[in-house]
Amino acid sequence: MSRPNVYVLYTGGTIGMRPSASGYAPEGGYLAELMGEMPELSGPEMPDFVLEECDPLLDSANMRPADWLRIAGHIERNYDAFDGFVVLHGTDTMAYTASALPFMLQGLSKPVILTGSQIPMGRARSDGRDNLMTSLAIAARGDVPEVCVYFAEKLMRGCRTVKVNADGLDAFDSPNYPPIGLAGIEIKIRHEYVRAAGDELEPLRVQPLEGPIVGALRLFPGISAQMLSNVLRAPLQGLVLETYGIGNGPANDEAFLDVLRSATSGPDPIVVVATSQCVRGTVDLTSYATGAALREAGVRSGHDMTTEAALAKLYYLIRIGLSPAEIAEQVEYNLVGELTEAEVPQL
Repeated sequence: MSRPNVYVLYTGGTIGMRPSASGYAPEGGYLAELMGEMPELSGPEMPDFVLEECDPLLDSANMRPADWLRIAGHIERNYDAFDGFVVLHGTDTMAYTASALPFMLQGLSKPVILTGSQIPMGRARSDGRDNLMTSLAIAARGDVPEVCVYFAEKLMRGCRTVKVNADGLDAFDSPNYPPIGLAGIEIKIRHEYVRAAGDELEPLRVQPLEGPIVGALRLFPGISAQMLSNVLRAPLQGLVLETYGIGNGPANDEAFLDVLRSATSGPDPIVVVATSQCVRGTVDLTSYATGAALREAGVRSGHDMTTEAALAKLYYLIRIGLSPAEIAEQVEYNLVGELTEAEVPQL
């Protein structure tokens, strides 16, 4: 039997960086050179693979929605020829890309695994070797037909993932959803947590996300109504409001609440969705008066979504042409596994 075939896309990021006069930077061809010096990649337990580099390579801090579309386009063009996909990505914005791709890759029925490293692969002690090899092995299996992040022995749903450690090797976590798989001596996939595949007979469809104007704002003690007003103005179309605890905000600040009411109910309504500043837990705008005040002012619950997933979801719902009222309703329902609520039919 022929071995599975995996498409590897290097977008940039630490895993393939080398030292330069201004610090570590991605360099075309360098990662391919490093991988060519790894005989274990051609071992019998490894799949066949093809490596392609984006041009230009990007530090992930420079990623924009147009770059998400470029990544999705590479997957779409190669979709029929490969059994799985590995996207090598910088860690700074990996969770954003991993949250966006599930909304973009409509009808996905094959694994798409994002990974990278905290230490460049050209350095001793690099975590990139294990992350790369295990991601290749998972992508080749075919039994995880969704967008995931693999890092430090954990396979996580992409749109549930956050970066939690800037200098440790366990850089990512999935705080509100169990790991889909664990990689020890063996790779164990927890199939009860894997989303169902799309129809294998249907072609992959890519939904672009660029275009909408969305943002995020973190509440803090003393945040002023004026500051909120400066954020909630045209051309903004959607805002992720990072609230305290389970969705609380300054309920005794009428000027602050008036700004929210005006923005969410005006002639050109802005959709405001609440996420929590806490790493774990869910937003509930009914438990406390401080949360109910936000709800009365037009804020919608993001439940247990990450900020990254909520931003991607706003991009998606606005981009497909829904009205603000429709977006405000749909943002509270699970569409691609991004929150723990009953699913509704895909739009």
